[in-house]
Amino acid sequence: MLSRMPEETAPTRTTPATPSGGVRARGVVVRPFPPSRRLVTAAVRAGRRIVPMHGLLEVDVTDAHRLLSAPDPPLSMTAFVVASVARAAAVHPAVHAYRDWRGRLIEHRHVDVQALVEVRTPHGPFGLVHVVRDADVKHVPEIGDELHAVRRNPRITTSGRALNKLAPVAGRVPGLFPGMYAILSRSVRAHLRTGTVQVTAVGMFAGGGGFAIAPPTLASLSVVVGGLSRRPRVIEDRIEVRDILDLTVTVDHNVVDGAPATRFGADLRRQMEDVSSAGRVIAPML
Repeated sequence: MLSRMPEETAPTRTTPATPSGGVRARGVVVRPFPPSRRLVTAAVRAGRRIVPMHGLLEVDVTDAHRLLSAPDPPLSMTAFVVASVARAAAVHPAVHAYRDWRGRLIEHRHVDVQALVEVRTPHGPFGLVHVVRDADVKHVPEIGDELHAVRRNPRITTSGRALNKLAPVAGRVPGLFPGMYAILSRSVRAHLRTGTVQVTAVGMFAGGGGFAIAPPTLASLSVVVGGLSRRPRVIEDRIEVRDILDLTVTVDHNVVDGAPATRFGADLRRQMEDVSSAGRVIAPML
C-alpha cells in the first residue's frame, strides 16, 4: 500500500528589513550602455583571433623600488614596467609579431607600447589607451611624465580626443566598432599607429600581491601588472623579505612558440631585477 507523501509548503517570501527596522526599497536601475564600453567589447571580440599563451612571473623589484623611491616625488612603477617590457620586446621581436592580410609575419624594429591610463568620463572612470612611442629607448621619468600628463588632460592624446568626440556618435552605428577593429587587427599601417605591445597596471589600484589575466585585444604581447607585496625570498644562503611584483605575460601562440616566449620572460625578469640594468632604465645617471 502506497502512502501519500506530504505536500511541500511554498516558502514564505519576506521583504528584507534594514538595520533600523524599516523596509528596504528594492528594484533595478536601467541606464544606457556607455559608448566607451562599446569600444572595449569590440576590442575584446577582435582579440578572439589570438590564441593566448600565459606566463606568470614573480619579479623581485626590491632594488628597482628603492631607485624609484629615491627622487621626490617618487618615479612611477608602471613607467618602469613599460620601459622594461619594451626593451625586452626589442630584443625578442617575435613575441609582438602579427600577420597581415596576406598571411605574412610582420615584425617591428621599434616598440610602441599601449599603456592603459584611467581617466574620468561622463559615464565614469575609463581605461584610455595611450601609445608610448619608442618606449624601448625612453627612460622612466620621461614615460612617467607622459602618462601623468594624459591622466590630467586626456585630450592631449589622439585616443583621448577620439573618446570625447567620436565614440558617442560612432557607438550608435551598428557594427562600426567591430568592423574597425577587424581592419586594425591585420593592417600594418594601423599597427604602426596603435602599437604591438600592451601594458595594463590593474594591480596598482589594489594592495597586496596577486596575478590578473586580461582578455586579448589587438596587441600580440600583453603584460598585466598585478600586485606588489613583501615576501620571503632566498638570497644566496639567507632568507630576506623582498618586494615582489606579479606580472602576467600573454603572447599569441599563433605567431610564437613557448621557448621564445620563455626566453623573453627570462630577459624581462633579469632586466627588472638586476640593479645595474634597472638603474639604466630608470635614468642613465643613476
